Amino acid sequence: MDQDSHCTAERELLEAVRRITTSSTTSPSDEEGQRKAEIACQVRKENPEKDYTQDSSATLSPNSSMTTKELQEYWRNEKRQCKQIKLLFEIPSTRIVEHHLSKYVMYKIIILQTGSFDSNKSVIERRYSDFEKLHRNLLEEFSEELEDVTFPKKSLTGNFTEEIINERKLAFKDYLRLLYSMKYIRRSKKFIDFLTRPELQEAYGCLRGGQYTKALEILSEVIGLQERLTRGNPVAIVPTLCAIVVCHKDLENPASAFEYGEKALARLCVHTSHRYYMPLLETMITLAYELGKDFLSLQEKLEEWKTKKDPIRVFTLKELAVREYVR
Repeated sequence: MDQDSHCTAERELLEAVRRITTSSTTSPSDEEGQRKAEIACQVRKENPEKDYTQDSSATLSPNSSMTTKELQEYWRNEKRQCKQIKLLFEIPSTRIVEHHLSKYVMYKIIILQTGSFDSNKSVIERRYSDFEKLHRNLLEEFSEELEDVTFPKKSLTGNFTEEIINERKLAFKDYLRLLYSMKYIRRSKKFIDFLTRPELQEAYGCLRGGQYTKALEILSEVIGLQERLTRGNPVAIVPTLCAIVVCHKDLENPASAFEYGEKALARLCVHTSHRYYMPLLETMITLAYELGKDFLSLQEKLEEWKTKKDPIRVFTLKELAVREYVR
């Protein structure tokens, strides 16, 4: 739930309190509850990254807000929607790759969302050098947090024996679990890039090459994991959503393109200065007109944006997409 939705819900909650107490004069505790809710709403707007769910029950005074089933159910729903998604890491298998003069082991990593069976799993492959690079990069920023974390050493010989490979499977599984358990590390760009960047680079490479079906296949696989990893920063997946829009549009699937465009716009509603906002609006206007949907409201947003910004050159949505992950 975004910031404005939280504020709207709180205003509706206050209205419910007022309806319940219309037969009596507003008490000081009611006025205090309203004042606290308004303050909480303003603070949430100013600090969108912070999770206020745990303190939500304190935004209204107990006497005015926590005495009815309606309000108790509201807070239960709030906590349920903001509950942290937990991921599990499994490394069930490996494969040895021989490429020209090099030889290495690829570790198959399955990332599962707890309580979701297999419907939300993601599957990626990484080699020892990928883990090693991740650890080196994380040490630059989180040396204190990682001082007690042991990284499996590379041996001079025997790296391809079944015993060593099995030991590393278990070690890398524990390593990922430990990293994810540390809030600042699991939210860091370096950790998220380790789990998503290779696939995104491949997808955008396919997009630049006009292989939209292949790009869409990869993007559809990675976006679920990317979304779960960046749950506290919904704007982070806007480029991926827009790349999916571009693929569907070029594959002449305007309905699917419009669907993903709406998801991207919802994440940019309070981030109109984002580089994707205007190009996305232009694309959505075209799609809405093609589908016979209301495009006037989108056109109004675009005109409003133009009046507030200096007239500078703006890339199209496709031009922005093909520039992502260019080495």
